[in-house]
This record gives sequence, C-alpha cells and structure tokens, in this order.
Amino acid sequence: MLKIEKLNQFYGESHTLWDLELNVPQGQCTCVMGRNGVGKTTLMKCVMGEETVKSGRIEFAGDVELTQKKVEDRSRLGIGYVPQGRQIFPLLTVEENLRVGLAVRKDGSKKIPDRVYELFPVLKEMKNRRGGDLSGGQQQQLAIGRALVIEPRLLILDEPGEGIQPNIVAQIGEVIRKLIEEDGLTVLLVEQKLPFARKYADNFAIMDRGRQVAGGQISELSDELIKKHLTV
Repeated sequence: MLKIEKLNQFYGESHTLWDLELNVPQGQCTCVMGRNGVGKTTLMKCVMGEETVKSGRIEFAGDVELTQKKVEDRSRLGIGYVPQGRQIFPLLTVEENLRVGLAVRKDGSKKIPDRVYELFPVLKEMKNRRGGDLSGGQQQQLAIGRALVIEPRLLILDEPGEGIQPNIVAQIGEVIRKLIEEDGLTVLLVEQKLPFARKYADNFAIMDRGRQVAGGQISELSDELIKKHLTV
C-alpha cells in the first residue's frame, strides 16, 4: 500500500532522514518505533506532504508517486492522518470538526459516514458539544473520526495513545483491528508503548538516527532489538 525508497529530508542544514526505506503492506498495521528524536513524526509528515523531501520516492497504492503532490491531494487519494497532539478545533462542535474532514472527500459527499459513529458512539452522543470541552481521550477519538470521514485506504496515526486514559487506548486499539479486519484498511502507526504495539500491530519497523534499522512481523520483535534500539 505504501512503499518508501531512499527518502532524504533536511531541516535547514540538519539531515533528518537518511535514505530511509519502509514498506507498509496492504490490509495490515505497521508500527514505526524508536526513541525520541529519531525522525518518526518527520517521516509521517513527509508522507502527508507537511514536510518537503530532498530526494527519494513515496509510492502509494502501487502506482502513485506522492512526493510532489499537495497535502489535500494526498487526502483525496485516500490517506487519513491523525497527527501527534490531535489538533482538533476546540471552538467547533464535534459534528463541525468531523465535517471539516469532508472537504477533501473524493466523491464530494457532505454526509458524515455512519461508520464513524458506529466505531465511536461517544461522538454521536456529544456531536453538539465543543471539541475543547471533551476529555483528552474523547478528543483523540474525534481526531481519528475526522480522519475516517474521508473513508481512507491508509490511516496514519502518530502516537494515538499519548496522554490518554488506558481504557480509551484499548478502545482505539480495538478500532484499529476492526478497521483492518472488517474494512480492509491499512494502518501506519507510530507508537512507543510496547504492549500496545504487540497486541494491535502486524509488523514493526524500528528507526534510529533517521534510518530504518530493523523490521519484520511483530512476533519477531525480540528482547535484543528492544534493548538495543528502544530502551532509554
């Protein structure tokens, strides 16, 4: 579904991604892991077009080269993105936040898909409440729901469990699996929590200093790799 080849990215004179390679298989959850500052969020922003790449390829759905496409064009192709920190609109209602995502639907539909409310019933219950009045966990569900209104083929989640209560983290994990198994969605996940990754991801990729240094099926994530690349 997503294939990244020899990707290089710079912040000014700082070389942040070094010939990075990553393959995200269709219909599975691939978890990108690594210590703070290794380039995980930068990589997600490069996929979405929020950061400019110096060189390399980002190939989507087998035949679409993304690196020169605008952010909104990538969304219309079917890439949903939930950034770190959620970035909902606190003064808009839940329903208005969800409708913001409809603007980039390829078919022009103005209706919030029933599936969003089915996956996150709390959003339907609170659709007239302002986003800023929700708890952190509810805001994260809203951010994911907003990404899902375009009915994406690829969903990118940057640390969806950060700073929210464990029961909501578990709900989000279950939604990820449901979207994969029932809807055929492909998920690219950034996550630092090992138990979450092991329970909900199919594959892993470890980054260090802007490169992928290990990867494979989640069952192959060994204690040795964890000690070498993930423990602080």
